[in-house]
Amino acid sequence: MDQIPPAIPEFVQPVIERALARLKLAAPDPAQWPQSTAFDTGLRQLAITSDFAIDTLCRQPELLQLLGQADPAPLPLPALDPLQASAWPTQLRRYRAATSTRLIWRDLLELDDVDATLAGATRLAEECLALGLSALEQEFANRHGVVRAADGSAQQLVVFGLGKLGGGELNFSSDIDLVYAYPQNGESDGARPLAAEEYFARLGQRLARLLDETTAEGFSHRVDLRLRPFGTAGRIALSFAGMDQYFQREGRDWERYAWIKARAVAGDIAAGEAWLETLRPFVYRRYLDYTALDGLREMKAAITAEVARKDRLDDIKRGPGGIREIEFLAQALQLIRGGREPSLRERRLLPALRALVEGGQMAASDGDDLIHAYRFLRRLENRLQMLRDAQTHCLPNDPLDRTRIALGLGYADWEALLAALDEQRERVGVEFGALLAPRRGQAAPDVLSSYWRVLPGGGSADVLAEAGFSDAHGADQSLREFAQSLGVKSLSDTARARLDRVLPALLHAATRSPQPDAALRRVLGLLQAILRRTSYLALLDEQPSALNRLVNVLARSALLSERLVAFPLLLDELLDTRVAGPMPDAQEMRAACASALAIDDPEAALRELNEVRLALSFRMALAFHDGRQRAVDCTHQLALLADAVVVTVLQMAHADMLQAHGEVPGGRFAIIGYGSLGGVELGFGSDLDLVFLYDSPAGVEGSDGPRPLDSGRWFARLAQKVMALLGAVTAAGRLYDIDVRLRPDGGKGALVSSLASYTEYQRERAWTWEHQALVRARGVAGDASLLADFEQVRTDTLSRVRDHDTLFGDVLKMRGRMRSELDRSDAGRLDLKQGPGGLVDLEFVLQTGVLSQAQHSPALCEPRETPFLITALAKLGWLPAETATALHEAHATLLDAGLSCTLDRRPRIVVPTAEIEAACAAITAAAIAQGLPFPASKGQVEPRS
Repeated sequence: MDQIPPAIPEFVQPVIERALARLKLAAPDPAQWPQSTAFDTGLRQLAITSDFAIDTLCRQPELLQLLGQADPAPLPLPALDPLQASAWPTQLRRYRAATSTRLIWRDLLELDDVDATLAGATRLAEECLALGLSALEQEFANRHGVVRAADGSAQQLVVFGLGKLGGGELNFSSDIDLVYAYPQNGESDGARPLAAEEYFARLGQRLARLLDETTAEGFSHRVDLRLRPFGTAGRIALSFAGMDQYFQREGRDWERYAWIKARAVAGDIAAGEAWLETLRPFVYRRYLDYTALDGLREMKAAITAEVARKDRLDDIKRGPGGIREIEFLAQALQLIRGGREPSLRERRLLPALRALVEGGQMAASDGDDLIHAYRFLRRLENRLQMLRDAQTHCLPNDPLDRTRIALGLGYADWEALLAALDEQRERVGVEFGALLAPRRGQAAPDVLSSYWRVLPGGGSADVLAEAGFSDAHGADQSLREFAQSLGVKSLSDTARARLDRVLPALLHAATRSPQPDAALRRVLGLLQAILRRTSYLALLDEQPSALNRLVNVLARSALLSERLVAFPLLLDELLDTRVAGPMPDAQEMRAACASALAIDDPEAALRELNEVRLALSFRMALAFHDGRQRAVDCTHQLALLADAVVVTVLQMAHADMLQAHGEVPGGRFAIIGYGSLGGVELGFGSDLDLVFLYDSPAGVEGSDGPRPLDSGRWFARLAQKVMALLGAVTAAGRLYDIDVRLRPDGGKGALVSSLASYTEYQRERAWTWEHQALVRARGVAGDASLLADFEQVRTDTLSRVRDHDTLFGDVLKMRGRMRSELDRSDAGRLDLKQGPGGLVDLEFVLQTGVLSQAQHSPALCEPRETPFLITALAKLGWLPAETATALHEAHATLLDAGLSCTLDRRPRIVVPTAEIEAACAAITAAAIAQGLPFPASKGQVEPRS
């Protein structure tokens, strides 16, 4: 767009002169005219841009003074007199015309950008709706009373705005898509009572006529009620219950699309927004919604067909590369992914496009192009409508109109504007064409497809043998049984067609996997689990990349296979673009888990939390499985995830206690993580070693709620609730198994220890092995000051002066006992955890180092994680630098091997490789060098020759 205003051609000058002459006649007094060159220039631009604005100024010349201000302020709202109902239409229309003229003026003078203009047009519609509805409600209340539900509560109409009104992006002369509803049925309480349905239907009809009917002053807003349930055949207004019933039974894919932008814009807005929250599961399926693709493809085909019409070529809304293509592109991706990604549940188009970019669903450059094109097209659309307040989206044919539009937008002529427009439409067209493109990817070989399609009556196992299955007859029998299963036989035609495409492709992928037979068994197990959830069949049908990735995971990980079968929702992780990116940090995990706290239903909240845990842990497993990170990173992330879950569960449990029993004034509660949780080295399926602490001020006997409990019982009950929530079985499984045996006095001790008793126990009665365990203990959740007090107790305990011989003797004695009871090594295999040179040997070396040296260097009390402990002891000089380097690599190697075993459901007992032997040798050498000759295994593994 040119920076210097273009020259005005001679044939446009009469338009300006006629407009100025009309204004002089309407406002002959010079005092009515602001005296400034800028105003005169603006008025000439206005004459070129909008006949409608000139007409309005001729009718309301007092507006000239407003426009003469440097920053024209909004106009005051009209007051609709209840006793002058006949004047309401004129008041609303004059207000709409005046405010619209102000919007045009601010747009011309670039006081507002296009976003602000769209927001201003939306706000104007909302104001007129609110004014009209309020006046009509008072009239209806005088005549019929107020509708009251069975409980006596007053009911109010809710006006939902859909389309651009709902999105806050109304164009200048748009109609407004409205749907009327009301919370509950009932009857009005006036002299002439009406049932709620009739009352609100009449009220809604009157509101539409008040805004829509054309009078001498024009119209206020065109109202479209056709998007209501059942369309023009449906009732004007429905109760929320009636709306619910409709969407549960009759809702169509196009209505999901339409209700993305829905917003309560007038009436009982709070009730309307609350009801829209309940509609969310209809609009956004819980997870990636590929079942919507067929419906969306049909909608896209209809758009494409309409675009192809010759009379649409000059339509910047419905034509090629037009506004509707941008809207459809964004909303289609929102529909598919919005159930999974809350950030995409956005009514406004531009924020939705930005969210799609941030969520990795669209390249940043493509998002920028679409945003730029959208603003360009919407500004041009507004100027087309501002010309004569016409609801048009078509480029004009008249040469004069074309020139006026081009000049108003700062272009030298129509050709220059058209070139800029074509560039934007071409960009939109490319993106729209790529959306919902036909499936791509390698199709399964015909022979496997033909084999599957003739089952169970035909087919030969020889086909499977030739394809690469070792146990071809077993695979053949499994496939025949699957083909005859009730799940397959009961599929709809559409779902069966999807299965007939997916299964041969899965067979083909299995033949290329490391373990074809294992992959096939697990594939069939998964398919049996998802046949009732055809959305997952659709996912695999639409995304060949997910299909191949799935088979690779199934072939190589028994644990992930089991989780996919038990919880098919994890299939979404295979397509999540975030999978290949960085893992979420601790703060992001806490935020994801905390989303469950917003759910009122405790069971649903716990399920949501479990699903978050499942999805994030699955993502971590995939990162290790794909070689994108080592086990040391994975176990660290799993521990941080457990922290986030425990923090969230504690908040849930505390809220329950607060409601039932009140608070213990001044009381403090904390959860301490021991073992692998405390050491920030948690495995898949690991339980959580927890210790619960509390502290209650002297003189406080109990809680202050309706059913008070003494302090000790209150905190014990809180701990029990935490354990119950962590162990509760939901549709998404249980969160974690809990082990509380590391508390003071073990199984004989109280579940919750006071800070004083815990301190006394660590000082007076704890065994050396308990102080070893304390090296990895850390605060996980609870009161910050109590966690700080725990840290002080821990530091004091670990930095105590110890007798060297007693300490080392206790450590060797405990290690010998554990090895005899827990080590599962044999002559040919090594127990990665308990075997000689295994992970526990390393832990004992590091714990001994801390307990022997912390009296001289309290900084040793800070680290809990094995890598940090190694580094700290090396920095102190207790471990030589080369030993520390070897221990770092040994630790990572053993963790990698152990996690690989866990993911494939194998015990962590392996035939040692050269790398594992080197790791064990390094740990054993470090132990001996520090005076810790740990006993050999009963079935000591022979070293390689």
